[in-house]
Amino acid sequence: MARKYLFLILAVVVAALAAPPGKKSFTGVITDSMCPDGDHSSMRMGPTDAECTKACIEIHDAQYVLYDGKNTYTLSDQKTPEKFAGKKVIVAGALNAKTKTIQVESIAAAK
Repeated sequence: MARKYLFLILAVVVAALAAPPGKKSFTGVITDSMCPDGDHSSMRMGPTDAECTKACIEIHDAQYVLYDGKNTYTLSDQKTPEKFAGKKVIVAGALNAKTKTIQVESIAAAK
């Protein structure tokens, strides 16, 4: 009987460790990997932060990132952020802490 419970406990632990990290919400500004802290003054690829972000993506092969004021996170979805360039958003998804990449489930404008 004890062996049966040990197996059950082991199965629960293995399942918990194998489960993907939970979904979280991240609030920040959509910017680009060339200007990861949201400061576009050094690049100034356009008259606005949004235009600079889009230009860096297009011309310099940069990636869309989320900057929360402290940390910069790469976004797995590189299409949806375009319409939010330079804007404050809420990104829902799971964070890979090793690569600092958010597996994006959704992006919405922050209020």
